[in-house]
Amino acid sequence: MRLISNKALRDFATRQREADEPLQAWRKPIERSTFDGFSGLKRVFNSVDKVGDYFVFNIAGNRYRLIAAIHFNTQTLYVRAVMTHAEYDYWRP
Repeated sequence: MRLISNKALRDFATRQREADEPLQAWRKPIERSTFDGFSGLKRVFNSVDKVGDYFVFNIAGNRYRLIAAIHFNTQTLYVRAVMTHAEYDYWRP
């Protein structure tokens, strides 16, 4: 799957330095895999949830949330937001 964009991950890690390693660890299986749909994604990332049109990943034991739009037909994942768990409480799809 193609990740658009790693810059969003790096930008968040400049604000939350301890998030860099878990975010990059999340990125590797995303870029190495092909997913046929939500069920395939759920097999690799057990904690992923579908919220509206978005997919929400728990990162670093639920300390951070990554919100993504995924187009399985083109194997493209767009990072929409990365936030702390507390910031996520105010997010609405």
